[in-house]
Amino acid sequence: MTQYVPSDFKEAECAYTLFVVAIFWLTEALPLSVTALLPGLMFPLFGIMPSRTVASSYFKDFHLLLIGVICLATSIEKWNLHKRIALKMVMMVGVNLAWLTLGFMISTAFLSMWLSNTSTAAMVMPIVEAVAQQIISAEAEVETTQIACIDGNTNQGLELDESVNGHEINEKIEKAKPLPGNCNDAEKITSRTELEKISVTGSKYRTKKDHMMCKLMCLCIAYSSTIGGLTTITGTSTNLIFAEYFNMRYPKCNCINFGSWFIFSFPAALIILILSWIWLQWLFLGFDLKEIFKCGKTKTVKEKACAAVIKQEYEKLGPLRYQEIVTLVLFIVMALLWFNRDPGFASGWAELFPEYPGFATDSTVALLVGLLFFIIPAKPLTKTTPTGETVAFDYSPLITWKEFQSFMPWDIAILVGGGFALADGCEESGLSQWIGNKLSPLGSLPVWLIILISSMIVTSLTEVASNPATITIVLPILSPLAEAIEVNPLYLLLPCTLCVSFAFLLPVANPPNAIVYSYGHLKVVDMVKAGLGVNIVGVAVVMLGISTWIVPMFDLHTYPAWAPLPNNQTIP
Repeated sequence: MTQYVPSDFKEAECAYTLFVVAIFWLTEALPLSVTALLPGLMFPLFGIMPSRTVASSYFKDFHLLLIGVICLATSIEKWNLHKRIALKMVMMVGVNLAWLTLGFMISTAFLSMWLSNTSTAAMVMPIVEAVAQQIISAEAEVETTQIACIDGNTNQGLELDESVNGHEINEKIEKAKPLPGNCNDAEKITSRTELEKISVTGSKYRTKKDHMMCKLMCLCIAYSSTIGGLTTITGTSTNLIFAEYFNMRYPKCNCINFGSWFIFSFPAALIILILSWIWLQWLFLGFDLKEIFKCGKTKTVKEKACAAVIKQEYEKLGPLRYQEIVTLVLFIVMALLWFNRDPGFASGWAELFPEYPGFATDSTVALLVGLLFFIIPAKPLTKTTPTGETVAFDYSPLITWKEFQSFMPWDIAILVGGGFALADGCEESGLSQWIGNKLSPLGSLPVWLIILISSMIVTSLTEVASNPATITIVLPILSPLAEAIEVNPLYLLLPCTLCVSFAFLLPVANPPNAIVYSYGHLKVVDMVKAGLGVNIVGVAVVMLGISTWIVPMFDLHTYPAWAPLPNNQTIP
């Protein structure tokens, strides 16, 4: 006798699976990628989806795109191109502390557009730490010289040394060399008092201002590495998850690609970056416009020391090498091909294949360029011996498979695959439609209020859960909600996707926060105080963008033909 299984029982089983996975992701009782495998186990047992169908959800177009991007990132980091770009940008901005901070933020954000947020923060922080300690050391030498002017001889002064591996500052007393300059009596007495106090107490910082400067520079790196990732689809895993989910759920849209994402997200990221710089500058050091925009004034000893460190680090890299040039060329080629595939406002190269519309995607470009890193040699294939004879040389590509594997985030790949499997299960079981029907009463609220509430919920949730887990949980909920109230799905999904990255409050909220926190300059209360302001700025800018320049790009005020109606009919 065949037992009847009501359809809503399938919905309940899928909801139970979603609940278990969400709880495990939020609490991290198991590694995130291990939890992501649960749908592959539970859906076949509950009869929601067969095992082979669930397995196919774990590898999508997203993964091919990720592989190509990681090939580029591997070559950039292997040949130190990222360090050259960061230092060059900072040298162009200047050494005034405010402009120096902005220079680090811009260079970090730019690198984060193409590299992972974690690797960007890990690469830039040692440079920032060296610059900060050199500034403190330079000021200590100046004050020691001023003390020497009082006594008529050279006194013992404080010189700070950096320990890069432990991210700690070792203090030692050395004889300071006198520097030319005028001695002011008040400054001499103050300097003597401060240096004696530091020598006795063993404090890391000469003054409170130096401590505030270190906090400022650390938070600037953490936040800009996250903000920069907003601007490209490949910048963060959450952007990639959204793009794959959206294109899978709404295949007829064809409106989300590398170019369209950059056009709508870049202005928002730029505004958030500038406002965050102003907020952090004011919070820790004060925002003195006269000091920031001073013109024609000679550089202080602190600024000269800072410039010397940056220049010295850049000169260590030597001239631009062949490997860096090839990597830079491939990087530019990949970006241009992404932008010109289907820009929307003009014909792209995808139209060269009219018989295969939609076949070539951003992952096609990423794989094409990514494969070249395994083919192009890293060194000339021949060399000349001392006798003048040309002989064959060992062949080695720009990157090897072993190097690629060390950079490839397989845990993120599995985590994202688990999210896709959950989304497929919600659709197959009817849970998505059930959620949409239950949330349809929210349609009586203004759309802007729904967006604001959902953005604030997502921003709060992502502080205690990983960004990929958060976006994976909320996408299957927001899509049915948008369809139920007959609002363009992009109206809800775009702002919430951007807000998922606003994990600025806690050291454990995302890896860049944890990296800068490990240097020992920050307390949790510092990050909460600064991050709260950046969170507010981020949500406000996203709300501004979704109400202004983003609306005409995607015609957000109109329910699109590519989205299904609540009764599963499509708009004629």
